[in-house]
Amino acid sequence: MNRLPRGGVAIIDAKGVEVFDYSFANELFGKSLLALPREYPERFLIVENLTGYTRENLSMALESLNLAMIERKGGKLLLIGKVHPSDQATFSIIASASEPVTATFLKDRLRINLTAVNERLSKLTVLALVRRHSGVSPAGRQQYLYSVLS
Repeated sequence: MNRLPRGGVAIIDAKGVEVFDYSFANELFGKSLLALPREYPERFLIVENLTGYTRENLSMALESLNLAMIERKGGKLLLIGKVHPSDQATFSIIASASEPVTATFLKDRLRINLTAVNERLSKLTVLALVRRHSGVSPAGRQQYLYSVLS
């Protein structure tokens, strides 16, 4: 991970891995995800090609650690692990957007107040699930833009 530049994405391809148990998932993924924001800021980790069995064990391990991560499945980005439905909804909108989005955009799409949107965005950013960029609003003020792996 230390060779990965800021903003980089490490992909764990589980293709060909038929089985790994809860203990392995907890050890490998748990330690990696816990270290990610602290030791490797602005770097992202995704997993792909999980089997039903490996997905179940990974999800249970992540839930036990109150963690979530991105899974690429069939070209779509999903969250697995300890994921509240409101965080999944926020992530899905950001992931499906063709360009980075603002908190105001999300507020309008989710039909919730700006404080709630900012709490969700903060959580997703700290967990290294979304990327936060500085930008400028049409009125010339600083604002943050959010994207997933772009």
